[in-house]
Amino acid sequence: MTPYQSILLVDDSDDDYEATVRSLKKNNVMNPVHWCKNGQDALNYLRNIGVHPPSATERLPSLILLDLNMPGIDGREVLSSIKADERLRGIPIVILTTSSDERDVNECYRIGASTYIQKPVTFEGLTDAIGALRHYWFDIAILPGHSR
Repeated sequence: MTPYQSILLVDDSDDDYEATVRSLKKNNVMNPVHWCKNGQDALNYLRNIGVHPPSATERLPSLILLDLNMPGIDGREVLSSIKADERLRGIPIVILTTSSDERDVNECYRIGASTYIQKPVTFEGLTDAIGALRHYWFDIAILPGHSR
């Protein structure tokens, strides 16, 4: 088993997935990243339902990076569902989305988001944001199931 806990990335955009993974690697984040392309897939993954073998989610991710605007079950619904589930609610959720709408920001924090980050439009901006995220979540904060 890897010494790094996984990150669950929930985003319907192939380009955003690739850019996020590249930014994580550029910032020396070695945690394995599991990608779910929509909200339903993310909930199924976290609950060991469907195509995800139980061993894939035996150990819950240490952090979820969640996009808001996805078809079907959107990020707000995923966030709300996770925070309503006693087994999952302790996982920190970072909203990583293009929306800067104050209503989205307020609603996500009200539901239980740990952090809300507007996706920068350039790769360099995303890399800088991921660097700050890495520093806080993996160098400073103590994540569930991971003591120092």
